[in-house]
Amino acid sequence: MRENSVIVLIGPMGAGKSTVGKILASVLGKQFVDSDEQIEKNAGASIPYIFEAEGETGFRAREESTIKDLVSGEGIVLATGGGAVLSANTRKLLKRDCFVVFLETSVGEQAERTAKSDSRPLLKGQNRAEVLGTIYEKRKPLYEECADCRILTDGHSPREIAAFIAKEFRSN
Repeated sequence: MRENSVIVLIGPMGAGKSTVGKILASVLGKQFVDSDEQIEKNAGASIPYIFEAEGETGFRAREESTIKDLVSGEGIVLATGGGAVLSANTRKLLKRDCFVVFLETSVGEQAERTAKSDSRPLLKGQNRAEVLGTIYEKRKPLYEECADCRILTDGHSPREIAAFIAKEFRSN
């Protein structure tokens, strides 16, 4: 893997993609980018608002376009939204051009980590654990399809996970 390659973190909500991504970027001397934050910046609106105004389909189109732009650069660590892998075009791009890390997390851990967040449109007004489990089962094969590396995050600190990813990235 080229040193200037884009490292992409994929996985479900609450897997720690943003937290781990910031540490990993620091360790590797790369810039950290969160695709959800970039979507909000480009749209001038929050993700919950985009979901409300454009529906999930509109949001996913914005997400695909944003990720395409971001991975065309070099030297970043990119944390994606949990549903980024739903796009066949995005999966193809990630597999072709990036070092992709699947941060795997149990549904219980996801529910705990997302419990205080009210900015996740797919969880609004729902049984959190049930919805997270359903979403995860649907997306897990897509995460696995894209991944160059897979890490179970339960029981590990973000620093431990970032150190493991850095080692894997350097050895590829």
